[in-house]
Amino acid sequence: MTRITFYSNLSDKSQTLADLVQQALEKRNKMTILAESEQAACLVSSALWQGAASRFLPNVLVSQTHTAVTPVVIDWQEKTLFQDDILVNLSGQKLTNFSRFKRLVELVSNNEEDKAKARLRYKFYRDCGYEIQHIDQANLIN
Repeated sequence: MTRITFYSNLSDKSQTLADLVQQALEKRNKMTILAESEQAACLVSSALWQGAASRFLPNVLVSQTHTAVTPVVIDWQEKTLFQDDILVNLSGQKLTNFSRFKRLVELVSNNEEDKAKARLRYKFYRDCGYEIQHIDQANLIN
């Protein structure tokens, strides 16, 4: 069964994403990042490539070559997802084929609109019978 984790109250989603990508790479996991649009996918890719010099976060857009050999693929269409290890949902949408992944990660900012959409996704996954781990950044800081 898919392990689902919500990281909430994030002041910087991109930093949390970079940390998760780093952890996945260290464990030799494959990761797909689902962005809300092609433009958003390009921004995510650029942010990962331009991160700290001490990090090397190789990634490729799904429309580019080398997707089969790159550990982190960034997509913007749920129907084209091709690996089944880790999926990070940045799209803000409720996913339909998430259950084929070993792990699903949802990143939720401290923005009220983002939180409201995330609550709907959380309820959907819970109503489907999934156990959900919730990590609230606000509780980690205090």
